[in-house]
Amino acid sequence: MHIVTPIYINPFKFCIFSGTMRMMLCYIYTHTSQIQTFITNNTMSQLDLSGFRKRKRGEKVFKFKVFGARGYPAGSNGSFHDNVRALLEFGQLETNTMSSWSFQLEARRHPLLLFVVEEPALDFSCRHCRYIGWGHHMICNKSYHFVLPSDDYAKTNAIDLHRDTHILHAVLHSNGFGHLLCINASALPGYQIMDFWDRLCSGLGAREVSLRDSAKKKGMELRLLHGVAYGRPWFGQWDYIFKRGSYGVDQEMYQNAIKTIQNIPLTLIAQQFGLGSEIQVILWRYQQLSSHSLTTLGDLFHFMMELKSRVSEESSSGSGSYPAIMSDASCRWSPKRVEKAIHVVVEALKRAEFQWVSRQHVRDVARAYIGDTGLLDFVLKSLGNHMVGKYLVRRCLNPVTKVLEYCLEDVSRTFSKQDAKLRPQHKITWAQLINDLLCVYSNILVDPKSGAFAALPVASRVILDAKHLAKDYHGEATAADEANKKKIYCRVILQHNGVEEAATPYHCFLVRNGATFDELRRQVEKTFGETYLALRNTAAESIRNMSPQGSDAVFKTVRPGSKIAFVCVCECEHQTPEPTVVNCVCGTRDDDGERMVSCDLCRASHHTRCVRVPDHHAVPDIFLCTGCEQDILRIRCYATSTPI
Repeated sequence: MHIVTPIYINPFKFCIFSGTMRMMLCYIYTHTSQIQTFITNNTMSQLDLSGFRKRKRGEKVFKFKVFGARGYPAGSNGSFHDNVRALLEFGQLETNTMSSWSFQLEARRHPLLLFVVEEPALDFSCRHCRYIGWGHHMICNKSYHFVLPSDDYAKTNAIDLHRDTHILHAVLHSNGFGHLLCINASALPGYQIMDFWDRLCSGLGAREVSLRDSAKKKGMELRLLHGVAYGRPWFGQWDYIFKRGSYGVDQEMYQNAIKTIQNIPLTLIAQQFGLGSEIQVILWRYQQLSSHSLTTLGDLFHFMMELKSRVSEESSSGSGSYPAIMSDASCRWSPKRVEKAIHVVVEALKRAEFQWVSRQHVRDVARAYIGDTGLLDFVLKSLGNHMVGKYLVRRCLNPVTKVLEYCLEDVSRTFSKQDAKLRPQHKITWAQLINDLLCVYSNILVDPKSGAFAALPVASRVILDAKHLAKDYHGEATAADEANKKKIYCRVILQHNGVEEAATPYHCFLVRNGATFDELRRQVEKTFGETYLALRNTAAESIRNMSPQGSDAVFKTVRPGSKIAFVCVCECEHQTPEPTVVNCVCGTRDDDGERMVSCDLCRASHHTRCVRVPDHHAVPDIFLCTGCEQDILRIRCYATSTPI
């Protein structure tokens, strides 16, 4: 399975010669070669794998299928920061860098190597946080990058970090929020990579992870295909849900678009595409294969997707286009020879002009092209009541002559359900199923030829624009209570001149029963100082909506599980990046990561798609938005109408 979720990747800056790491990179690769870094303009653009030191004998090997799970290899009862440090204690500290660790993993009997490298805070906020709606978060002290590089590094001995072809690339900030940047299936299928990532996030106690869904399969957008079939994206299998849409798409628009497409009746589709069309043949075929009536387009896609998962497993052993026939124990011929014999038999039945003919007649006609009578007998025995393209090969015993007879039926000439006995599991091949799925996807969801479905591409576009997904792992909430300790959720509000400038999300703290507010305050200052850059040297001066004494017991004032907001006062104004002003006609008011163009007068940004700049065209050097153009026209009209 080939899954692609490309997203832009920033260059990762660090200076290895000064000993100051600027990144944390975690990647897995299947060769034991040596890492050297090329640094140009203080930016690491490549990793050279031409001669990494050999692994030591006796180093612990971890199982890939369970690595990162709770308790393996490290416990996961604390905060995200504590869990990461506990995990790194099981790693092999690398001598060539100051903040990198390695783990040996084993998947499918192949050795894998996991490196962990630490990235201290940069002087700018994460743009992926802005895209998902977390732009208000404070800049974290550290981030953790996870990269499973693409296979092409084996040829070049280098990893290009600017490319979106890596098997896996993700980042987790020190506050537990993060982003899955890209995933591409390779030797490991996409679902196993996602299982690994999901397991690692859960084990580390991540809080919330986002992604930008661009997954494709055979040229089909999976968020559209799975949205119509299951009402959720492909990543929904791991509980990733809609978080934010591009081009002004919201949750209600997304759900309405899915329901609109799912509820289209199949009878209407059959009528619009006409008798004998390819779409009608496909509809009839899957009505025949289904054990229940398919009434809507959502039913059809759901059944085809479920059938695909079963057929692909059954036909994955190289059994050609006819897995049921090739899986017969008596078959001793190659798939190519069997397919040729099937084609000859079907052509012989076509010559009979869809009339019933005896088995001997079909055999005699086919022998002119197939000399192996054993092969012909095997195909004639196996082909009865089997779909070949748009034809159904019927076979029955003549009740009068007691002779076995064959007949070819063109299923495109009818759309009625036939006898349930004609529904064996192996009437459809994986290749044919994929072709049918692509045909329905292209001719109905993407580019319907009938005017009756003119609104479908609009609904499809809404689903495709729902790219930003996220999963709440509840990492802080699931921290286990230790003996004689209870949970308290705390946040810090940063103020300057009495104005609230920034605030952190709530973090979970495990506090002993008799702890005082002074002890809790010191714990909060230490944890938040290690997590956020702006809180390194700040002190909590008060608690919002509360005025306890420092010596007061926490749990005599509040209940376990309560939320407390500490207020920190900073002397200088908190520096936040100036947000991009967005005022697009689609209703978008925040940066959603799509390509934009800025008006040269008002400086507001607009989506290039919304102002009709094609994606294959460059962003214009000079651009005026509609509002500014109208203002200029009004001034010009006023100037020409006013006498001098």
